[in-house]
Amino acid sequence: MWPNISAAPFLLTGFPGLEAAHHWISIPFFAVYVSVLLGNGTLLYLIKDDHSLHEPMYYFLAMLAGTDLMVTLTTMPTVMGVLWMNHREMSHGACFLQAYIIHSLSIVESGVLLAMAYDRFIAIRTPLRYNSILTNSRVMKTGLGVLMRGFLSLVPPIVPLYWFPYCRSHVLSHAFCLHQDVMKLACAEITFNRVYPVILVALTFFLDALTILFSYILILKTVMGIASGQERAKALNTCVSHISCVLVFYVTVIGLTFIHRFGKHAPHVVHITMSYVYFLFPPLMNTIIYSIKTKQIQRSIIRLFSMHSRA
Repeated sequence: MWPNISAAPFLLTGFPGLEAAHHWISIPFFAVYVSVLLGNGTLLYLIKDDHSLHEPMYYFLAMLAGTDLMVTLTTMPTVMGVLWMNHREMSHGACFLQAYIIHSLSIVESGVLLAMAYDRFIAIRTPLRYNSILTNSRVMKTGLGVLMRGFLSLVPPIVPLYWFPYCRSHVLSHAFCLHQDVMKLACAEITFNRVYPVILVALTFFLDALTILFSYILILKTVMGIASGQERAKALNTCVSHISCVLVFYVTVIGLTFIHRFGKHAPHVVHITMSYVYFLFPPLMNTIIYSIKTKQIQRSIIRLFSMHSRA
């Protein structure tokens, strides 16, 4: 049986009932997208260009910025297409590919935040061995492992989508493709596609969050053992940016989960808005947090602008 790609294309949805205001809604969306692209692009450029940022902590930050950039570039074309030109049709192949990339990158982001927690854990628990433990090759291998975990774990639920027949409505509830959205339109046995994501979320997001929490309990224990109050504050200050990014990411994940699970009576627009917050808020906030809270990155930004103003 060949993949069922020849059927009618899927139809993406913007904000139902607010179609007349799509052009106005597109303005804040476009502003956020441009900010995310500029912010994360600048961060990647600084980390590549500034030798003082060639450290494990900033390599992991570059992975986070890269992930945020990819999520944005994956959702932006279809979202802006719907809001600007009411371009709603999307072929099955393109839709499944978009869903695959979006979900994989969510797991990658969770993995990068876990790797960053490990980096802070080593820096504070065993500062003298930091450089010998987190060598460049180990950072590369960690990054590759996080990437592979994200992209391989999503193959089992996405591949069956190609074979499912779609004889119901072809209308999706967002301006981009999500696995749970597409799955509901299939006229097939979808038990595996219902169960697998739940197990996957438990083994990735939930386990990552628990590990991050545990590592911070140990970090706090170590910091409390430091005699000097000034040193204590300095040690904790290096973690503030990461803790903020972790909170931004997991609070939006939990918010989205609660809305989907318990918000059956909430207006549809609330569900849609929450999913956009999930995909846009962390990428926007991560660069702002690190730019405000990290002195080295602030210095790099100032150096970059002073070079341009001299030129």
